[in-house]
Amino acid sequence: MTTTQQRKWFSCINKSASPAGYPFALVYRWFLFYQPATVLHLFHTLSGLALAVFNFGPQVYHSAVCVLVQFLMLRLMGRTVTTVLSSFVFQMVYLLAGYYYTATEEYDIKWTMPHCVLTLKLIGLSLDYYDGGKEAVSLSQQKSAALTSVPSLLEVFGFSYFYGGFLVGPQFTLQSYKKLVARELTDTPGKPPNSALPAMRRFALGFLFLVIYAMFSPYFPDSYFLTDEFEAQPFWYRCVFMLLWAKFNLYKYVTCWLIAEGVCILSGLGYNGAVEGKHRWDACANMKVWLFETTPRFQGTIDSFNINTNEWAARNVFKRCRFLGNKAMSHILTLLFLTVWHGLHSGYVICFSMEFLIIMVEKQFVALVNDSPTLTKLANSSLYPLLYVVQQFIHWLFMAYSLVPFCLLTYDKWLRVHMSVYFLGHVFFLVAFLSVPYLRKALVPKKERGQAKQD
Repeated sequence: MTTTQQRKWFSCINKSASPAGYPFALVYRWFLFYQPATVLHLFHTLSGLALAVFNFGPQVYHSAVCVLVQFLMLRLMGRTVTTVLSSFVFQMVYLLAGYYYTATEEYDIKWTMPHCVLTLKLIGLSLDYYDGGKEAVSLSQQKSAALTSVPSLLEVFGFSYFYGGFLVGPQFTLQSYKKLVARELTDTPGKPPNSALPAMRRFALGFLFLVIYAMFSPYFPDSYFLTDEFEAQPFWYRCVFMLLWAKFNLYKYVTCWLIAEGVCILSGLGYNGAVEGKHRWDACANMKVWLFETTPRFQGTIDSFNINTNEWAARNVFKRCRFLGNKAMSHILTLLFLTVWHGLHSGYVICFSMEFLIIMVEKQFVALVNDSPTLTKLANSSLYPLLYVVQQFIHWLFMAYSLVPFCLLTYDKWLRVHMSVYFLGHVFFLVAFLSVPYLRKALVPKKERGQAKQD
């Protein structure tokens, strides 16, 4: 990562990863908690707009236009499929046009960064309103988010610009926002939530990751991948550098999401009820940090990283593709949507196609281990610590391989890096995919193989 890019990311963390949201949340708790809904909507709208103007100046009009158009669609077109399709087309075309006209060859901090978060929020709003007209029995994950009445203009603006989620997420539904305004998201009914300590824990954790990122990321710049010096290094060195680069590079996202989550918790939006008398504050969690740091599986990383966006995609894309009757096709369409949503660069296509291949192969190998007595015994033996280290190395090496095109964006850059490691990721997982049938034949008893085919 270049010095300029580092300054941009530190600017993003300092301004838009919402430390400024903490004072707004305190004002809400101390002075506005008991105010009418109209006052709260205005406060959330104006405070979010202030953050947007501070970060992006007059370009804030892009978000205002999209929010207003979305409201008019709901009001004028009603609870129809046409509304959903019109919303999807308008919001996505607007976002993609923004990507096109502001595109450079680097990952820039500009108005399209929060706008991609807003795009999901507004598309989700149209789907939630449409779901409100369905029978409850026909809904699955969408039931809790369904809207039974059209929201007001102030509600839509307050929901869209809420300072805890406008700039970097997390995703949340209008129903959750309405519960916040109605003072329902609290562990002490009728009073501000006792959420200061949980919020500060997430802030402190986010700050810790910021320190780690600031200390180590300068040693692993993106630009080094594109130098003759990198290509002259031994193969093992290139692989290890790529692995460590990915690990520290991801901490900037972890930092942003943890700090933003703390704002949501402080305001009450992060309240997620109580289980066995213990109050939970993870409704807006975008990171499962322990799982992220310890999982040896690719699926574990996906389950622990950018959680709310993944849940949004599962609820609004994957689940709605069930009419296809094919989970693999639903998965492909979901990843295709996320690819386009991220931007127009070829690197996103390579990253998400690798994700599909890796997850597919991993599922097959997990099933192989479970069905093979020999592999199951090995996995539960005293050799497991060594296997865990090897698995973690493979996991992060190929996470890094997939992340390279995501971060370098253009084909001339990521292709050069992938060539320097001899397309190791593609070769490894294609060979693994092709070898699974032979490994099953060799390691799984015939009885279990027949049962697996029936399943």
